[in-house]
Amino acid sequence: MAEEQETFLSHLVELRDRLIRVLISVGVVFVPLAFYARELYSVLAAPLLATLPAGGQMIATDVVGVFLVPMKVALMVSFLIVLPYVLYQLWAFVAPGLYSHEKKLAMPLLAASVLLFFIGMAFAYFAFFPMVFGFMAQFAPEGVAWMTDIEKYFSFVLTMFLAFGVTFEVPVIVIVLVKVGIVNVVKLREWRPYVIVGAFVVGAVFTPPDVISQFMMAVPLWLLYELGIVLANLIVRPAAASESDYRPPSEEEMDRELDRAEQQSRDQNS
Repeated sequence: MAEEQETFLSHLVELRDRLIRVLISVGVVFVPLAFYARELYSVLAAPLLATLPAGGQMIATDVVGVFLVPMKVALMVSFLIVLPYVLYQLWAFVAPGLYSHEKKLAMPLLAASVLLFFIGMAFAYFAFFPMVFGFMAQFAPEGVAWMTDIEKYFSFVLTMFLAFGVTFEVPVIVIVLVKVGIVNVVKLREWRPYVIVGAFVVGAVFTPPDVISQFMMAVPLWLLYELGIVLANLIVRPAAASESDYRPPSEEEMDRELDRAEQQSRDQNS
């Protein structure tokens, strides 16, 4: 019992140390980026500013919003920069408890997760935002000044980044579910109609209430689900093939092995 408690405490100490390392790394990256917080916010706001009518601008209704929001943007960029290091710390913490075959699969999946998350954010920034903001600008009634508060804009952008980043993780999720045996590829194909409907429900919940936004989230989610099925089938098939190649020894082969073992034992005794 004492050994179990000591092991548990050692894990807590290790987890604390790794969290401290993560916080320090974020702080180290944040300090220089804080001097460019205004420029970073300008880059983040570019998709909206490009669609505003002539003379249009964003507003700040909070007294300290003009300072806090750019700093939040700098903090978000800092975390994204150190995200690979964060996942490495997570990997180093859980790796000792994994089997060798799980380690071989976990590292590529972690790398793919980071890459897909960034691709999802890039899709939101370069494709989703210009399309949605352009639609909103054309739909705004005449005589209405379409402006938004910088705090609300940052909250909207952050929500969309998270939504699309998680959406692009679907192939990794599908592969993990198949690899651990929770579901098989055949069942995933049977679920296709329900996934398509669910994708549009997710798009309706997490995006603005317009058809374009829903389609721009639902369609990639469905296509990524299909990609996950293809990749899971390619990854699982070699393992299944190797298992199918295994043939248990026949009775004659087992008898020969026993005779050989007995003969070796007699030779050693003599």
